[in-house]
Amino acid sequence: MNLGVLTRPACIAVIAMATMIARAPALGAQSFPASGEGIISAMHERYADSWYRTLTFTQKTTRRTPADTMTVETWKEAIMIPGRLRIDVEHATPARTYIFNGDSLFVVRGDSVTRSARRNVLLVIGFDVYRQSVDKTVADLRGLHVSMTPVHADTWEGREVYVIGAARGDVHSPQLWIDRDRLLFVRALQPDAQDSTKTDEYRFDNYTLLPNGWLSERVLMFVGGKLTQKEEYSNAQMNVRLDAKMFKPPA
Repeated sequence: MNLGVLTRPACIAVIAMATMIARAPALGAQSFPASGEGIISAMHERYADSWYRTLTFTQKTTRRTPADTMTVETWKEAIMIPGRLRIDVEHATPARTYIFNGDSLFVVRGDSVTRSARRNVLLVIGFDVYRQSVDKTVADLRGLHVSMTPVHADTWEGREVYVIGAARGDVHSPQLWIDRDRLLFVRALQPDAQDSTKTDEYRFDNYTLLPNGWLSERVLMFVGGKLTQKEEYSNAQMNVRLDAKMFKPPA
């Protein structure tokens, strides 16, 4: 991600946030959460007063095709927290836009609009969790078949994590992996919708601390251990003014 040279106020904001994170310990070993609600609550409490409300960025999207080749697209994305995400695919013919709004996904292709009931789990646990109530986040996750129990401790990429929704050794049931120190989402697993014997995996990698919060600059998606999509973010802007109308489909 290239944000250019930070201004002095922006640098101060980064330092202030880093200080806040250092002073706010993760849930200690003696108070290990009995359920996912405690982890969700800690995530919300850590960043509720500082997390950005809007985000825009350019995304380089590398996708695996049905022919098992890789294709690259450029997506322009905008997020309004909580619950709204718009993706415009550059140079698509016909024009193609995806809009997540709450529990709905609208796909706009040219003059055609289709709607399906679908909530974006990565939007919920990667962004919404910091700007909506704990009860709402827990309800959204349960609606996505993520159980709040069991929880256990594990490690991921050399860091300690909480795992919500699965017992130790279970890497197939719907589950969320949360960095214990930074209280950031890093990994999700769930059975594949097309072939339940396979596991879908989502990773938020390469977190960078920016003036108004953290951003994972790389997102990876796998099916059955095979990489199916890689997302690389650039030109990120936080707390920019967005019109809520852009998250509604054309009439």
